[in-house]
Amino acid sequence: MRLHHFVFLALASVIGGITPRGVDAQELPSLVDNVVDFTKLLPLLPAAPAGWTADKPEGSTTDAGGFKLTNVHRDYRKGEGEGAPTTSLSILDSAANPDYVEATTAAWKFSTTSTEGYSKSVTLDGNAGFETFENDGKHGTLWLMIAKRYFVQVETQGQDAAALQDWAKRVDLKKLAQIK
Repeated sequence: MRLHHFVFLALASVIGGITPRGVDAQELPSLVDNVVDFTKLLPLLPAAPAGWTADKPEGSTTDAGGFKLTNVHRDYRKGEGEGAPTTSLSILDSAANPDYVEATTAAWKFSTTSTEGYSKSVTLDGNAGFETFENDGKHGTLWLMIAKRYFVQVETQGQDAAALQDWAKRVDLKKLAQIK
């Protein structure tokens, strides 16, 4: 399983798992119907930049027992071989749980730096985010919250830390914020 699949499945289980004990999904407010269909998000995954190749974009809208989740992603690669730089872009519609969005973005308000790398809160084009970078392997991850509902995740391997925000800027974040 690709790492970004795992991250979004874990995120989905957390979002779906934040319900008071003893409350059935049928008793919850009907916010879960507000996720957009994945076909609206697929066009926001950019084409490969010069010198890179891109896999076909993938997406799904899933209804798991009354809990809906929309996720799209695309993988990019520069060159061949095991050490070739890679990037994964993903967008998750979290409209199903606004409390989770608030709790997650609140947890992004810290930073740490060491010889191994860093973790820090960031703001990109007015959007709150959180960025981590490991010097070993040049592995980075950037999460952005767009319009209090969409999580954009950029994961890079074999690239400098600056590549995280460069890749995020390839996604039309303003257009994403307008999709309902």
